[in-house]
Parts: sequence; C-alpha cells; structure tokens
Amino acid sequence: MSPHDVPTNLGPIQALLGVAESVTADGDPATLLQSVATRLRSAVPFDFLGVLIHDPAAGLMRLTLFVSADPGRVHPCPDTTPLDSPGGLVWQTQEPMLISDLRSETRFPAMQPIWERFGMQSAYYVPLTTARRKLGTIFFAREDAHTHESDELELLRFAARQAAVAIDNALVAADVARLQDELRAERDRLQLLLDVTTAVVAHLDLRGLFRAIASVLRRVVPVEYASLALHDPVRNGWDLHALDFPTGKGGYLRESLHVPFAGAPASLAFTARAPVALTRDELQAMSDHAPVARALVAEGIRHWCCVPILSRDRVLGTVNVGRIADQPFTPVEREWLDRVSGPVGLAVENALAFRQIEELKNKLAAEKHYLEDEIRTEHGFAEIVGASPGLGEVLKQVEVVAPVDTAVLILGETGTGKELVARAIHRLSKRAGRTFVKLNCAAIPTGLLESELFGHEKGAFTGAVARKVGRFELADGGTLFLDEVGDVQPDLQPKLLRVLQEQEFERLGGTRTLRTDVRVIAATNRDLGKMVASGQFRADLFYRLNVFPVRLPALRERLEDIPLLVRYFVAESARKLNRPVRTIPDAAIEKMVKYPWPGNVRELQNFIERCVLLSPGTELRVPANELPDIPPPATSGGVQTLVEAEREHIRAALAAAKGKVGGPGGAAARLGMKRTTLQSKMKKLGVTLDDPPGDNE
Repeated sequence: MSPHDVPTNLGPIQALLGVAESVTADGDPATLLQSVATRLRSAVPFDFLGVLIHDPAAGLMRLTLFVSADPGRVHPCPDTTPLDSPGGLVWQTQEPMLISDLRSETRFPAMQPIWERFGMQSAYYVPLTTARRKLGTIFFAREDAHTHESDELELLRFAARQAAVAIDNALVAADVARLQDELRAERDRLQLLLDVTTAVVAHLDLRGLFRAIASVLRRVVPVEYASLALHDPVRNGWDLHALDFPTGKGGYLRESLHVPFAGAPASLAFTARAPVALTRDELQAMSDHAPVARALVAEGIRHWCCVPILSRDRVLGTVNVGRIADQPFTPVEREWLDRVSGPVGLAVENALAFRQIEELKNKLAAEKHYLEDEIRTEHGFAEIVGASPGLGEVLKQVEVVAPVDTAVLILGETGTGKELVARAIHRLSKRAGRTFVKLNCAAIPTGLLESELFGHEKGAFTGAVARKVGRFELADGGTLFLDEVGDVQPDLQPKLLRVLQEQEFERLGGTRTLRTDVRVIAATNRDLGKMVASGQFRADLFYRLNVFPVRLPALRERLEDIPLLVRYFVAESARKLNRPVRTIPDAAIEKMVKYPWPGNVRELQNFIERCVLLSPGTELRVPANELPDIPPPATSGGVQTLVEAEREHIRAALAAAKGKVGGPGGAAARLGMKRTTLQSKMKKLGVTLDDPPGDNE
C-alpha cells in the first residue's frame, strides 16, 4: 500500500488494522461483515452495510448479506436487475458511486421505495472484485444526507477490497463444501446401488430379495413399512408378494394379499409411471373405496410413497414404503427410491423367471412320473368296442362336446367304461396334446384327497417333507378326470367348486394363489340328484359338473355288443398271456349274452382273461359253473336308479357265488373288484349276505 492509500491520522489507521484483522479471522461472511462494520464505524460513521452478489444464472443482483445498527429496521429486499439499481451499475462499470441524497436520485426509480422502507438517505457503492471474478457490490448507507470526505471514501474502498477477498474465499469454501457434500451423497447413492445389486445377485426368491433390499433402503430412507406389490393383469389388481412391517398388527395387511386395481394407492404410481407420495389425510380420503388404504390408516401410517418398478417399458409392480412418524418424504428421498427401482425391476423379473422355471421343472417332473405310472398301468382295452344304438348315442355326444371346454359328467354303473369315454373326449379336444390326468376320489383317504387335488407345501402337515404338485396344477392346459366324484367329502366340495369357477386355488399350507387352465370331466356311479336332496352333495357343485351329462348304458342294455367285446378281449388276453386261443364256440357266446354281467364290461374282461388262461388249446373253454342262469334284476314302476341297480348286481353276484365274497369264484372276482372294495360297497348300500336277489327295500 502506498502512503497515499493510508490515512495519516491514528483513527483511520486503527480502523484499517481492525479490518485487516477481521478479514483474516476464520468465520462465515455474515460474521465477517459484522466485525468489519464495527471496526469501520469508529472511523467512518454509517448505519447500514450490505452486500449485493450477482447471480449469473438469473441475471439478478441479490442482497446476500446485510448489517444494521438496529436489527429491527431490516426488511425483505427484492432482487433487482443490474440496470435498475446503483449496485448493479457499479458491478457493471467497476466504478464506485457516492449518492449524497437518495431522495433526489432519479436514475433508479425502482429503488426509491426500498430506500424509504430502510430509512436510507445517502449511500456509497463500491465494487466487490478480486483477481478471480467480479462478485458484486458492497454499499455503506446512512440515515441522513451526507457527503463523505475523500479519506473516508478511501478507507471504505480499502475495506471493500479486503472484504471482497474474504467473501470470495468464503464463497469458494462454500462451493468446496457443497461439492464435497454432493460427492459424499453420490458416493452413498453408488454404495446403495452396489448393495442393492449385491442383494439382486444373492437372492432369487422374491421374499428374501425384497427383505434384503428393504434393509438397504432403511439406511437411506427411514421407514417402518415396506412392501412389494406386483401387478396382475389377468385379475386387474395387485398381489402383495413381500411385506416388511415389524410393528404391524398383522390384520388385513399380509403377504399374498390381492388388492383390486381401482382405488389402490399403487395404481396412482402405475398410471403416472412416477413416484407418488400420499399423506394420512389423502389415504383417509381413499379408504372408502380402497380397503388397503383403510388398513394403512388403521396401522398408523402418516406418510406413504409408491415407486413404480419399470422393466422393458412396462410396470411390473411398485415398491411401497410408509412412515408412522409425521415426516413427509423429501424430493431427495423420492429420487433415491426411484433410482433403486431400476435394479429392483431387474431383480423382480429374474426372480419371477426363476420361479416360473422352477414350477415348470417341478410340473414336468411330476408329469413324467405320472405318465410313467400310466404306461405301467394296463387299462384293459384301448378302444371303445361296440355297435349298439345305446353306445352309438354316447359316441355322438362325445363328438359334440369334445371340441369345447364344457364340463362333462359321465354317469354309469361300475365297469361301464367311464374313464375310456373321458379319454376319448380328451383325444378329440383341442387339449389332446397336453396331459390327461385322472384321480379316483373314492380310492384316496379323505384327509389326503385335498393334497392330491391341490398339492401341498413343505411342512403343511406331518409327513409333508417336500412340496407336492397337485392334480389341478399337473393338468394345467390339459384335462383332469375326477372319477367317483360323488365320494368327495362335503368339507372339500366348496374348494372344488372354487377352482372350477375361478380357475384358481392354493396349495395346502400355502398362501400364494395359483391359476390353472383345466378342463374337468367327472364321473360317478351314484345318484348325485338324490345326494343333493339329502344334503350330501352341494347343489351348486352338482350344477357346475352337470353341464353336459353323458349316461353310459350298462352291458345288459347293449347285448348286441357282447359278441364283439368277447372277441376283442379274447384276442387281447391271448396276446398278453401268450396263449394260442383263436376260436370261440357259439354256445359260449350265447351263454355270455344271457348272463346279466353285474360288473359290466370290467367283469366281462376279467372273466374272458380267466377263461383264456384256463383254455388248454386253441378253443376258448368256458367253465360250466362260472355263468349260472341269473335272471335280470326286476324293475318296479319303471327304470331302476343306479344305486338300486348296483345293489341288485351285488346281490346277484353273491347269490351266484353262494354267499362267498372273496377268493376264486367269489362275488368280488365275478364283479371284477377287490374283496375289500366289495365289502365297502356292501356296507354303503346296505347289502348283507342274507339278502336274496330282487329284494328291493
């Protein structure tokens, strides 16, 4: 500094030293200016000190710092353009400006109201400039009109130069701090994305995946509630696949919950394809039409945010978070959630693909085992044999109903070939290329029938050591044949009705709803109409199964088919047993035509196989005592019911076997069934060994 730059009297020198000391001390710009103002007032009286910083982005002069002897005199000051204020003009020209009387200043009309509001009558504006940049302007103002002496102006210019360096350094430090904060924030974001990516790689199960992601999110966005909802376009709604709510009451909100699309909070994010934040009041307003919103309010959620999960330009679902604390989600937090949704979308898509592959693999394995069992099972005959009018009518009905997916109920006595007709319907349908799955409802204990139909999860009951695929899941895309459907217990009938109507079910012990596309063909030898009347069978299930009934005639009702069946079974049995039997005496066929065959085609098949086995040469030998002359069951008042006919057939077989139930020549062998099965039917139909044939109770 030259001698001309420094005042010669002691007061200004002390002020200069004080200013230099102030600007070299650490502190923020506001504290610095307060100290400078205090030091300068001892040498140059003024009432206000202010700093106007130029904002290049907005092109405005902003009053950034302001010091007043009376803090109560400080008022908000609007921003001005460089042309509308002396501070802007000084910044542009870099020349100081002294205005001794602001009331008579006419160049800046927009500033007059501001000066009057502050009570300023004179001011001295000095540019704030450093070697790096032009910052703005500093001004010193008084409440009275005043013309400063030259040494006072020089002292103020000196203070301005010192303050400019200090303010510039402070702004640089602030910029550095801001950049450091931004770098730390970006580092945290990258770390979050890395942690999310690690979770994506480590988990293929949706539940485990989301719990890992929720744990990562809570480090950045504190929440009490987190869930993953996936969009179900088939049912037009949301499925809650994962829930992380440690403080929840465990009521309505649960995993595997299905939420209708209309009115759901997640639907807002789905439609907007952007994060949506809701307050408690907004959730309350939605609660009349959205049970999930009502449940969130009941759980105490005060702030809610849904973020859509986008993958390949489609919305897979939403990540939902909620807070019980009254702390709204900030824009930064929404941005964090939105950035996380990208890797979450990839993870969800991978998890869904893995689940689908796993389910298909399990289903294919189950189909393989099932078909292997089918191959090992001997069906007895592979074609429908016969030319009678009754059988011809059945085949016409099969041709009519096979191409459509209508439910079919096949009615007929035991052994009439109900499964064979069901297979014929499947072969002629559009599902012929998929699996034909059968289940005899009477052959499986009641406690296990539900597991056979719908499958079960591991640990669903004692002995459930692994997940089991049920018949409905196994038959997806194909046909399911439910034989003896009349034996389904009443407590299982509502579940069977649901899967028939809605095409959806849950595995035993599971919570996830599964969908299936199955055509159901049912069969029974019982009178379902009477069972409905007696309350043993649900009426709505009966109507659902009985859409297209097909009644198979008993063998005694199509006597003209017996010779054809005999020849067919003789050829099949001779081939299977490696016997030379080729001819059948007419007397043997005539005798078989006269026999009533209580066990129908199945009994005839077993009888022929036994005859082939006992024939020593090429001619079929029929034992004389095997087919006694048994008159057909008498009918009273018209056609017998199936139950009455079955009861009479059993009585006739018992009479022919002279009361012998099991063993060779016993009633069970004549009927083509096991001894235990016959005893079970006798108990069900009320048949005893003392009942004579034809005794209708």
